[in-house]
Amino acid sequence: MRTEEFDYSLPKELIAQAPQGERSASRLLVLDRKSESIEHWRFADLDGLLREKDLLVINDTRVIPARLPARKETGGAIEILLVEQVDAGRWSCLVSGVARALRETSVYVGDYQVGLKAGTPFWTVELPAGVDAAQLMAEHGIMPLPHYIKRERHQRCQEDYERYQTIYAREGGSIAAPTAGLHFDKDLLGRITDKGVAVVAITLHIGIGTFLLVKSESVESHEMHREYYTVSAEVMEAVRKTRQEGGRVVAVGTSAVRTLETIFSASNGRGLSGHTDLFIYPGYTFKAVDALITNFHLPRSTPLLLVCAFAGSQTIEKAYGEAIKRGYRFYSYGDAMFIS
Repeated sequence: MRTEEFDYSLPKELIAQAPQGERSASRLLVLDRKSESIEHWRFADLDGLLREKDLLVINDTRVIPARLPARKETGGAIEILLVEQVDAGRWSCLVSGVARALRETSVYVGDYQVGLKAGTPFWTVELPAGVDAAQLMAEHGIMPLPHYIKRERHQRCQEDYERYQTIYAREGGSIAAPTAGLHFDKDLLGRITDKGVAVVAITLHIGIGTFLLVKSESVESHEMHREYYTVSAEVMEAVRKTRQEGGRVVAVGTSAVRTLETIFSASNGRGLSGHTDLFIYPGYTFKAVDALITNFHLPRSTPLLLVCAFAGSQTIEKAYGEAIKRGYRFYSYGDAMFIS
């Protein structure tokens, strides 16, 4: 399967640079997989698409301000993106502004001197004694917005700290937001539960596995980086019960899909917590998810491939074309889809 098949052209003006004034004010493209019919709704009216026996599965991860502005001993500016904790004093990270050939160096985050060691594919940042990453992020961290959302260099925008985070975010660990969840507000969630729809939470800490584009010529050659997940036994039982009783498991975001599919895959032997490198692309057989709420995704991205696997590549191509024609807002701060 050629990666270039998952390219498409998008006018730059449709890339959302800021959230809507109200979370649920986004538009919602409603796609029926079987009939390929498309309707245009408001996200605030999502409760009208859900049924009493449905189960809504959200990802309650919290985005951490993992982007750390730093400077070399010579004064040159660099940037460190924390990816995953190695141990109490070390994190794997991505670094821009430092030549990998240097192999090892010291830089400053504020007044803190930290060590950097080159590796493949990640660098390792060594924190100073007595200082943890939480402290560094609290004092100097910036929300890790995607590159297509333009801000002044090292700008700490308060709106991003509030809106690049779901209202139900709980446990810190993600370096990208579960963007489908950004559209929910308390009023909408209240109306959904009042309708008799159960809402349960899983956790998947979104890392570079989700946002790195597929660069190989063939889709099958792409290697997913692992991401940590955890699911309770109660959620597993709720999924089983929902499907047995004729309800739908509605995943909020591709991260919720990957988590549920990881634990319900009969052959992978996964437990209720651990790391998943599950890569879902067309040809995959879904085992747990019946409907999906998701944003519009970048060309050649793993979330786009997952959505194409769920609804069919040609169906998604048609839906994206319709969204572009009607001026939908794309990507993290953009509008959403409901695929059933």
